[in-house]
Amino acid sequence: MIRSPEDLEMYQIAFAAAIDVCKGTKEFPREERQSLSDQVRRSSRSVCANLTEAWRKRRYAAAFVSKLNDAEGEAAEAQTWVRFAVPCGYWTAEMGGDLHQRYDHFLGKLVNMITNADPWLLPRNT
Repeated sequence: MIRSPEDLEMYQIAFAAAIDVCKGTKEFPREERQSLSDQVRRSSRSVCANLTEAWRKRRYAAAFVSKLNDAEGEAAEAQTWVRFAVPCGYWTAEMGGDLHQRYDHFLGKLVNMITNADPWLLPRNT
């Protein structure tokens, strides 16, 4: 039974990716602290935050889907920053490819939830 967003496989994928992003950016050069490092950390963490907000808004379909769309945008942004880290030489192609694939997997699950939101909604008292 799923009782919280943390119980969702997609949340666990996003959370693990965000942790790996955080650990991986610790080795970025100093000049990237205010740019690439901060951007990829912020967007990767925001994915989980938006999922949590969506979970709390399940009484209202439009609000729920809106927050899921925000999570989708943040995941796509994180994926883009991951792409930059490899050719800049901060991450190996293997690490970048792994994170990119995990975000693809997450995005697939998320889009499925967005397009089939009704089963996730809470019943409304009328």
